[in-house]
Amino acid sequence: MGERGASLVVERRIAARPATVYSFFSDVTRWLSWQGVEADIELEPGGVFRMNVRGDGFASGTVLEVVPERRLVFTWGWEEESLGVPPGSTVVEIELEPDGDGTFLRLTHRDLPSDAVEVHREGWEHYTSRLVIIAEGGDPGPDPARISPRS
Repeated sequence: MGERGASLVVERRIAARPATVYSFFSDVTRWLSWQGVEADIELEPGGVFRMNVRGDGFASGTVLEVVPERRLVFTWGWEEESLGVPPGSTVVEIELEPDGDGTFLRLTHRDLPSDAVEVHREGWEHYTSRLVIIAEGGDPGPDPARISPRS
């Protein structure tokens, strides 16, 4: 496994106010409209964060910080050991800054093994693009990254 401590940053401008963008994090059903198949998220410090992102495994951690309409921080890692990023071993920080009549979103994912940065960057680029569409009132459609359960 690569050295731990690598970070990635994904930034998006969203033509929606911070309160609207935040609602896609503060309500699990709304969160699942742009990322994830199923989730258990308790949006309070010490709360559970657990999401089946694509249908083939859970990322889990703990909510560390919640500032409504401004900031959300939680730990993240994969329950599947072979992925090399254990549950709660990395930190995801989502910042929402008012930007005119819109919002500037900055997502920082810290403490990743160096060899896990690109796959996580691709994932966050994909999902934040879906968030932009839905927060601006559009429909991102079915998630093309979703893995269908085997029958």
